[in-house]
Amino acid sequence: MSRSFDVVVIGAGPAGYIAAIRAAQHGNTVACIDEWQNRDGKYAFGGTCLNAGCIPSKALLESSELYHRAEHEFGKHGIRTGGVEMDIAAMQKRRAGIVRQLTGGIAGLFKAARVEGLVGHGKLLKGRKVEFTPVDGKPEILEAGHVILASGSEPIELPIAKFDGDRIIDSWDALELDEVPGTLGVVGAGVIGLELGSVWARLGSKVTILEAMDDFLFMADRDVAKIAAAEFKKQGLDIKLGATVKNAKAGKKGVKVDYEDKNGAQTLEVDKLIVAVGRRPVTENLFADDAGIQLDERGFIVVDDECRTRVKGVFAIGDCVRGPMLAHKGSDEGVMVADLIAGEIAEMNYDVIPSVLYTNPEIAWTGKTEAEVRESGKAYKTGQFPFMASGRAKAMEQTSGFVKIISSREDDEILGVHIVGPMAGELISEAVLALEFSASTEDLQRTIHAHPSLAEAVHEASLAVDGKALNFPNK
Repeated sequence: MSRSFDVVVIGAGPAGYIAAIRAAQHGNTVACIDEWQNRDGKYAFGGTCLNAGCIPSKALLESSELYHRAEHEFGKHGIRTGGVEMDIAAMQKRRAGIVRQLTGGIAGLFKAARVEGLVGHGKLLKGRKVEFTPVDGKPEILEAGHVILASGSEPIELPIAKFDGDRIIDSWDALELDEVPGTLGVVGAGVIGLELGSVWARLGSKVTILEAMDDFLFMADRDVAKIAAAEFKKQGLDIKLGATVKNAKAGKKGVKVDYEDKNGAQTLEVDKLIVAVGRRPVTENLFADDAGIQLDERGFIVVDDECRTRVKGVFAIGDCVRGPMLAHKGSDEGVMVADLIAGEIAEMNYDVIPSVLYTNPEIAWTGKTEAEVRESGKAYKTGQFPFMASGRAKAMEQTSGFVKIISSREDDEILGVHIVGPMAGELISEAVLALEFSASTEDLQRTIHAHPSLAEAVHEASLAVDGKALNFPNK
């Protein structure tokens, strides 16, 4: 006899588990299926983000940043540390502990919300039925009023640089290294490549990043990308642009990478190679051929603005659908879909989703870049304020970067905010709120910001848009 639920969610990453909890808050009976298995053989909720992505990478970034500051910055504060050493095993133990705590926390949240967490594989069948196969049992059929597909994504593997789990590795393996590579190659200068490269460079590895595109951080504002590239160069990251990898061969002592750039054929030899060229949606065996689900040319599940698939009552959210592969984007889609299922009015504003790189300096933005505004033909104005003029940033000994605001000349609406500097990932939230409410530059100018604070840089940048900055000369 099959079991029945109002909502069945396949996938318990940031999109899926949030959708399941929200659906349960509306009084629905909910099951959430996931089969994520960690390297220790244990199953866990949380998907890539909590187990092998956002959370563990931030743990390592924090540890490596503290080590780097102890070596290079603490002396300026009058703190004498003597010889500083990094215990990689202790660092990795801390990372693993944080992951266990948070993934275990999801199980607790499920229990509190009365969501039935099911460990195993979920597959959508025709007629909104879900085949659930436990990891240690026989398949059973779940009847569902609504189904939410939240299967996530996985690293893209290059045919010319296949993962071997030792020398040529993906982003997950790069988080679990038990020693610092003497030399490290990274294919891809995107968010993942830069963050992982930063971790191991701070700990002493000589890092070379190969990026096929000619523009560094093509998705970011050009002013931000320029200063970020300069800062990473100071930190020892050797970023080679326009470098197309042709072949990577692992040997007993390392990896030989053949690539081409504007100067022709080149060779790079490294101890380990991280391939971080992007991610692709996980859809294999996610649905039956006759389930009615459609994929686009890139393998993403086709959905509308409300994340509805072509099949009535079936939604898809997170990394397996269009849009940026960001945990917070997937989570908000989960909330929207759960609210829609409950009959409420709900929507997503995809124009103001923030993006963050947790490097040093941090990089964050929301809204349009200056190039995008210029291409739209809209008359605009900009203002910048550097962190070197911020008293709080000086006290923190972190003065690199700036806040840049782009606004409409016609009606003063803020169109985009771009930050490179300390705590950019936290500061960007004010900008997201401003864009969500269609705030004007004047609105930010008239908002009182605490002193001394990093947020004052946002305030001063808004003043600079109209040539009114108070703590830095206006252009």
